[in-house]
Amino acid sequence: MASSKRQLFLKRRLRNRNKLRAVNAGRLRLSVHRSNKNISAQLIDDVQGVTVAAASSLEKDLGVVGKNNIEAAQKVGAAIAERAKKAGVDEAYFDRGGFLFHGKVKALADAAREGGLKI
Repeated sequence: MASSKRQLFLKRRLRNRNKLRAVNAGRLRLSVHRSNKNISAQLIDDVQGVTVAAASSLEKDLGVVGKNNIEAAQKVGAAIAERAKKAGVDEAYFDRGGFLFHGKVKALADAAREGGLKI
């Protein structure tokens, strides 16, 4: 009955993504990925199957290369909001994947909201 951490993560990701996809049809998806060393976000158009905008802590111009803390998440969130506005996107739905909405993931979402992106 006990599942591995990976199986629980995948189960949580599918449950979250399917629920959001049913409710937010037609809107772009702000997908977040958090690893042990970096955090990244993509604004994805699922209808056309293209990435409209992306931001990552690996980018040198953000000044947080190799860091994975709340400060880095806030900078990535602000960058994705700015790039979304340049692409003409003002609202999207937040796909946290299998990650819990806490800490770095929450900081990224709050920074994107402060940047003017409706999530």
